[in-house]
Parts: sequence; structure tokens; C-alpha cells
Amino acid sequence: MVQEEKKRYSEEDLKEFEELISQKLEATRSELNYIKETLSKRNDSGTDNTSGNSKLLEDGADTSERENLSQLAARLQKFTQQLDAAMVRIKNGTYGVCKDTGKLIPKERLRAVPHTQQTIEAKLRQSN
Repeated sequence: MVQEEKKRYSEEDLKEFEELISQKLEATRSELNYIKETLSKRNDSGTDNTSGNSKLLEDGADTSERENLSQLAARLQKFTQQLDAAMVRIKNGTYGVCKDTGKLIPKERLRAVPHTQQTIEAKLRQSN
């Protein structure tokens, strides 16, 4: 008798992924909050008593760092949204199913990239 290919993960598997995603969400939100606090504190930095030239250099470095932090915050925000969406897929039973092929995404891939919606084969085909 041929074993039928699984179409979705078991409740036990989904619990494992839910826990993994919850941990990643907590860490990501914590990092995002830290960056937001850092950015808001940078806006009221007191470098009034520095000399003219070094003040210009500091301002340039501050601006560059603020831009980098803003970009990181945007990436973390997007990652949080992707993880939230993965949680919704767990709740509605579609988590771990490739959106392109309908096949189960291997557990190893989901552990490495828990918010993915594609098998590696589908992802590689997409980028070609």
C-alpha cells in the first residue's frame, strides 16, 4: 500500500512552530522597542559645548547612524508582520504548506525561516 503524502502538519508539529515563532516575535519586538527608544533619545542629544568642526562631524555620524537604525527598525517591523502572519497560518491550519506547490515545506526550512511560505525549490524558481 502506498503511503499518502501528508498535506499539513500535525497539531504537535504546529505547537512546536508556534513556540518557535512566539520566541522570535518576543525577541524581535524587544529589539525593535530598544531601537525606537534609541532613536528618540538621539533626537535630544546634547552636544552644544563641542567645537564647530567636530560638531559637524558628529552631526554627520549621528545622521548616518540614525538612518541605519531606522532601516533596521523597518526590517524588524516587516519581520514582525511576517511572523504575525505565520501565526495566523498556524491558527487556520495552512502553516507549512507551500503557497506555490501545495506541498509541505520541510521542517528544517521552517525551523530556519519560520515565516516562509515556500519550499526552497519554489523560492529558487521564483528568483530565476
